[in-house]
Amino acid sequence: MKATFRQLKLFLALADSGSVSGAARILHVTQPTASMQLRELSDSIGLPLFGVIARRVHLTEAGRELARVARVMAAEWDAFEQYVDGLNGLTRGKLKVAVVSTAKYFIPRLLGTFCARYPEIEVALEVLNRDGVVRRLEANLDDLCIMSRPPTDMDIRDDIFLPNPLMLVASASHRFVGQGGLGLHDLRGERFILREQGSGTRMATDEHFRRQTFRPDIRLELGSNEAIKQSVAGGLGLAVISAHALGERPDQEGVVPLGIAGFPIESNWHIVHRGGARLSPIAAAFRTLLLEQARSFQL
Repeated sequence: MKATFRQLKLFLALADSGSVSGAARILHVTQPTASMQLRELSDSIGLPLFGVIARRVHLTEAGRELARVARVMAAEWDAFEQYVDGLNGLTRGKLKVAVVSTAKYFIPRLLGTFCARYPEIEVALEVLNRDGVVRRLEANLDDLCIMSRPPTDMDIRDDIFLPNPLMLVASASHRFVGQGGLGLHDLRGERFILREQGSGTRMATDEHFRRQTFRPDIRLELGSNEAIKQSVAGGLGLAVISAHALGERPDQEGVVPLGIAGFPIESNWHIVHRGGARLSPIAAAFRTLLLEQARSFQL
């Protein structure tokens, strides 16, 4: 089999964009040129690599495996380019980070510090729910992932870098606001608004309630911290939410943390990447900055 590195990069662009025209735009070539190069690559492999259904490219099994191999090769080449740039005293390159939605409340500030230190670095930030971040981690699409509940069924490198306390909150007019000495048993009969199944916050909350043999009366399950805060402020129920999502003045949004025994739930933020994968110099620098900044980071 004979395949050029440019053909592999074109095929990777095809896998990422889902169309030949999209791949052509990414690689700055004409669509006929892209089609010809992809056809030559398929002929060289000796197997069909993709098909088009309803104008959308779908990779075959061989195509998915080729995309995986091409992604590893491209990542290694990017790391080498960054290494050479480092030897030349340069800081060019790209950092790709995927974070769960709650991390959007603090990661941009840390990225701002990183970009101020390395102004020539291009940053690609993906904000998704936990399942989306796990899928990207599995496909090794990013340099680093930030989440509160890393997967346990995957070979990963995992570093804890920041606390993520989960607070029990109520509307400012709730009868429990300002009361002390309350426990979970006092919440029986209260309605709850929780994050969606599969989110890191929900997983930690469910585990905590199971340990306390408490079964919440769930009124709503929502995938947005903002929607949860608005629902709580509107008196629809109590909620468990990350302290990072509450901000510095939650009372201004009509939301108040409750002093219930067992809260906040202890949780942490993790820096995650695939096990065995070598971090690029840029990714390693960002990981180091996260660990450094976490020591002085304030909620």
